[in-house]
Amino acid sequence: MAPAPAAPSEMISGPDLGGGYLHQLSIDRLGEATTFTHHAQDGAEDAGGPPIGDLAPLGFVHPPAPCMFGGPRCWHRRFLLPFAAASRVRTAYQRHRFVLETILRQVHQGAPVAVDAALREVVGRLRGPLEAEGIPWYVAGSTSVRLLGGPARPRDLDLGTVRDGVERIGELLREYLIEPVAPTDRPDGRLVLGGRAFVGRPGDGARVEWAVPLEPRPPLPLEEFAPVPSVTRTVEVAFEEVAVRVSRPEYALLRAAARRSAPAVDAAVTATGQVGVDVELLDTLLGRSPLPTAERASLRARVVPPGR
Repeated sequence: MAPAPAAPSEMISGPDLGGGYLHQLSIDRLGEATTFTHHAQDGAEDAGGPPIGDLAPLGFVHPPAPCMFGGPRCWHRRFLLPFAAASRVRTAYQRHRFVLETILRQVHQGAPVAVDAALREVVGRLRGPLEAEGIPWYVAGSTSVRLLGGPARPRDLDLGTVRDGVERIGELLREYLIEPVAPTDRPDGRLVLGGRAFVGRPGDGARVEWAVPLEPRPPLPLEEFAPVPSVTRTVEVAFEEVAVRVSRPEYALLRAAARRSAPAVDAAVTATGQVGVDVELLDTLLGRSPLPTAERASLRARVVPPGR
């Protein structure tokens, strides 16, 4: 996302407290182009702090220049939406700060994550409407490994869908949103259309995330979070007697190997054994992996029978 417009910034909520941080929501207007920014700074004793941990795992970044609201160490999340969306942006911002302490405990202290309860709620809300409207969606990430029989311990719930599905999922999970469905920039610089929710009660729930890339490029072959149908490879599993599509475990296997998480690799290997390896998918992902050649060969040998 380009730098925020060079127009006067207006604070539309705050200062507010939550999770040991001092929060403010601002808006920068330049004609019809509007950038909403969620600011968060260490609130110290004034916010019941210090905070449990930083906000980097939640997609927040430090701006390149000192922030007029939070100073040089202010954390930012930005959303590009029309001014008419101010009410729903503010609603998501308020829920975010209410549940932030729970999220930080889950991220930084290993507090329990109510993934099964969140998944039950998500499936119950999404399955009927999205199927009726012909919008593909699926469970991805470590939760897919768990559903396929691997001993994974998901820290959140990732969903895959197409562009139309991003907006529709936001509507169906509206009361749980902690970020509006909007074009937003990720810490790696990618521009995506996405949303985030915290499904459950403020003290007991799970983060849910979904997004599609907005860069003007065709999807990679067999990409996991492609913005168009029939690119991601999925399988169908039963979750509490309901059929749910999940992304194949080879995706999670390569991610776990890249971050050097042996337990997550073991869980994905187990899931791959349960469903059977997709050699074409695995070799495609290995070919794009930055892992050293020897590590890629070792990983392949764990899940592909000799001679294949």
